[in-house]
This record gives sequence, C-alpha cells and structure tokens, in this order.
Amino acid sequence: MSFTKSYLLAIICAVCFLATSHQAQAQSIPDEEATALEGEASVGEGVFNANCSQCHAIHEQVVGPALKNVWQRWPSMEALYTFIKYPQKVIDSGESAHATALYKKYKQYMPNHDFLSDAELAGLVGYISKKTKEGPPVVGPGPGEGGDVASSEGLDPGLLTAIITGLSVILIGVLVALALLISVLAKNLSTKDGLTEDELLDVENEFSLKRFVTHPAFIGIAAFIFISVAGQQTLDGLFNVGVQRGYAPEQPIPFSHKLHAGYYEIDCKYCHTGVEKSKSANIPSANICMNCHNAIRQESPNMQLIYKAIENDEPIQWVRVHNLPDLAYFNHSQHVKVGGIECETCHGDIKNMEVVQQHSLLTMGWCINCHRETEINADNKYYDRLTKMHEASDAKEPLHVEDMGGLECSKCHY
Repeated sequence: MSFTKSYLLAIICAVCFLATSHQAQAQSIPDEEATALEGEASVGEGVFNANCSQCHAIHEQVVGPALKNVWQRWPSMEALYTFIKYPQKVIDSGESAHATALYKKYKQYMPNHDFLSDAELAGLVGYISKKTKEGPPVVGPGPGEGGDVASSEGLDPGLLTAIITGLSVILIGVLVALALLISVLAKNLSTKDGLTEDELLDVENEFSLKRFVTHPAFIGIAAFIFISVAGQQTLDGLFNVGVQRGYAPEQPIPFSHKLHAGYYEIDCKYCHTGVEKSKSANIPSANICMNCHNAIRQESPNMQLIYKAIENDEPIQWVRVHNLPDLAYFNHSQHVKVGGIECETCHGDIKNMEVVQQHSLLTMGWCINCHRETEINADNKYYDRLTKMHEASDAKEPLHVEDMGGLECSKCHY
C-alpha cells in the first residue's frame, strides 16, 4: 500500500472515530427512562428538599442551573449519579464536556453527595421528571395586586361591629325620612276640602321631630342599640388583650417568603436551622443569606444592606413577629421533631406570604384546643410504648396529646 493510500485511510479512520465519539457524546438518557423513575418521586422529594433546593429550582436558575430535563444532558444514569456524588472529581478529570461547561459558567464546585444511595438518586430523578411535566408553579398576586397575604378564618369581629353600626344608622335615617315625608303629606292634605272629622283629626296631628326623638320608645331602642354595640366592643377588647393576630411589622430589609419558600421551594429548615433541635427556630444570620446571594442579585439595593451588615460585623435587626409572654414556655423541637407538626399548622400559608404576619391566635385556649384535638401518630417512635399501652387498654378513642399530660399547667408554665 502506497504512502498516499495509507495517509488517506488514516484520515478516514480519524474522521469516523471523531464522528462516532461526537455521536456518543451527544447521546442522552431517554425521557422514558426518567419517567419510569417517577414511582419513587416521594423519596426524591425529600432528597431534593434536603440537599438541592438551597441552590436549585426545577424551572428557574437560582445559584445553580434549573434541573428540568437534567437527564437529557448526560449520556447515562451512571454518569449523572457519578457527577452528583463527586462533582469536583468529574470536572477536574475533563472527561465530561458538560461538567466542564457548568464549572466555567458558575465558577464554583457543587459539594459532594456521596452519602446518597443510587435508590435515592433514582427517586430524585423521578421527582425532577414529575415536576418537569407539571410545569412551573403559578405565582399568585401579592399584597396590593389583588391578593391576600393569608386567608381569613370567619368574619372579623371589628367588621361585624361596623356592619351592625352602619345598618343601625341607615335604619334611623330611613325612619326620620319617613316621618318628614308624613309631615309634608299631612300639610298638603289639610288644605283640601271634603275631609271628614276623623280625617281632619289625623291630618292635623302634625309630626314633630322633637316629640319623635324624645318619645320613650325611640329612646329605648336607641339605648338598646348603643349598649349592645358598646358591650360587644368591650368584650372583644377584653378577650383580645395581648392577641396580635395579623401583626406584620415592617422589616429593616424586605424579604419575600412567597418568593423564597413558595416559588423557589427553599425548605424552612434550611434558614431556620434550630427548629428541630432547640427551643427557638432562630432568625437566619446574614451568612445563610450569602450561601445563595454570593452569586445572584449582587447588585440589588437590598443586598447592599446585607453586605454592609457583614462588613461591619453587625447583626441585621429583624423585627420579631411571633411573641409569647415570658410566663409561657414553647419548644419548637418538641413540636416539629417529636410531634411531627408542620410549620404551616401554626404559621399559616407562609409560602404565599409576601410579608409574614402572625396567622394564629397563640392564646392559651388555642394551644389547649390543639392538644385536645391532635392525635398521636402510631408510627411515632418517641411514643411507641405509650401507643402500645393505649392499644392494649382496648380504648375506643385514639391517643391524644391531652392523654399524655398535654393539659398539665407545668407543661407550659414553669
């Protein structure tokens, strides 16, 4: 074989090799393979909330890229799992052009997730696939845009009082107008001829506003209405002493829970780190803000306030929203970790609050009623012995918090 033919054959082989390697690189995980994992989406949701939601959203870029259809960017599930577990190792190896491009764009390494099993990663892909098909979440209007911060529970007593007062004023006005109308008609009739003696007597009995207002019946009705409204207002005021429901103070830096917890689905426990292990849920420090905002919205005027606090080594003076009197004891970890109570149970629909407000009454009666109605989960390992004893007693009613001393004074007052 001549040198020229050998040279051409080598070129053809090189071209075929490059084309084949390019085709292999362009291959991606089929959508059907990701769809098949949606059965484990419930497992994947917990994995996503605990490990991914701080930096990623499904449909929007946050600190990292959006995760919708993430499997389409990788040649195999094994390659995707390896990157999630050892991202820096994959990037530094240079074997994945996509991983290298991610690092060049975002200028930072994702932390290792080698503690996740393949089953958990499969559930994660299934969850992402499910959320990808559902589409981006719909964000409703905020305050001032036709939406309410939190749904109301029943008619506000103040509004009810205003309605009663308004209706009473309208009723009195109608009565006065009718009396004046009768007086005018009577005067007109008195000038006509042909009236009988009885008719003349009725017509000449002119209406007097002074006699009407000073009549005992009118005074009694007016006094009854006044005493009723004043009494209701007084009772409402006495029963609501110390109740701050709806309290929504202005914060030094505007913060939207609707955007962070709702739209970007950041788990409450990521910012409020003490909710499962201490008495207080704690207010997030500026360092937690910087976990995300060291890369996004750096030019925002509100972010400059956080940077200034960090530079001056000063805490942000957040205004406390939920306040309990010193005589009452409340432990977040006991309710959230042990009792399994969701944040929304007490704090309302935080994910749709542009400005956080006190949703619940937080009164003693409100707490006691919750202890009376809340059943103990039979799968709760903290109380498995108590639940077994309760079942052995052949009790017809399920075990409630009140059955475990939940109504004892010393539980909350010490």
